[in-house]
Amino acid sequence: MNEIELIALLTQSLPMNNTVVTGAGDDCAVLDLGLPGQWLLFKTDAVVAEVHFDAGARPEQIGHKAMGRCLSDIAAMAGSPVAALVTLGLPPHFDPCWVAAIYAGMKSLAQRYNVAIVGGETTTSPDRTFISISMIGTVDKSKCVLRSGARAGDAILVSGTLGGSWAGKHLEFAPRVNEARWLADHFAIHAMLDVSDGLASDLRHILNASGVGAELLARDIPISPAASQTAHGPLSAHAPLNAALTDGEDFELLFTLAGADTVRLLDAWHPQFPSLPLTCIGKITAEPGLKLRDRDQVREVTEQGYVHFA
Repeated sequence: MNEIELIALLTQSLPMNNTVVTGAGDDCAVLDLGLPGQWLLFKTDAVVAEVHFDAGARPEQIGHKAMGRCLSDIAAMAGSPVAALVTLGLPPHFDPCWVAAIYAGMKSLAQRYNVAIVGGETTTSPDRTFISISMIGTVDKSKCVLRSGARAGDAILVSGTLGGSWAGKHLEFAPRVNEARWLADHFAIHAMLDVSDGLASDLRHILNASGVGAELLARDIPISPAASQTAHGPLSAHAPLNAALTDGEDFELLFTLAGADTVRLLDAWHPQFPSLPLTCIGKITAEPGLKLRDRDQVREVTEQGYVHFA
């Protein structure tokens, strides 16, 4: 049973109450706690040694990634992060200086986005180090973006470049919090998430939640220069594209909006974020499924991104 199947099993008939706007199945849970004009966002995420980072990672980078993953999910809902709790699991013989450096990385990124770290838990983890962070944020009720709002005819856009993240970006990425809030403030974004498991897998989350399909344009997918060095499979002209579709850990924004708004958005984006590309990579279709147009040929996308337990 892989991660997706396990989540489907575990989320059947979860208890709910009248505060729940959106439960399991999106980047964050959305709760209505009576805040005037706002909803509460609630998220938890974890990084585990030898899964999300290896022995070569600096402790500051590990802390950065642990905090950044939750920030990226808050961004995916166009929210503002507020506070975090940290659960830290350590082997019995740990280096206190190494752990303090992990916290330095977390604190540095938290301060950048005005996030308070308000406590947590420490525990023994006999096998390996893990860090789990729970974060709350807020979002204007009128601007919260879910995965489920994509419509046929929407344009599909992505920030930054994709693929090759394990060359270093996965430890040093910038959560797109400010960019997502700007998008929601100035445009009607229909659906959005952050690319964590790979474009091919994450776009399917939007399609499944929205009941639509998509066609991607191979020539327009923004491939990272690092993708050609870390692409899976034999070296070929298609390996970098495969990396962009499947590598994951990009933590870029993937979103849809009305096709008629695309040019206006692209024109407005560059003056605001001149160092961050924004690219239209395809369109939402009424017909289900995910297709890739490469020159004059159209094929079903069979590639999958990262799936735990697969």
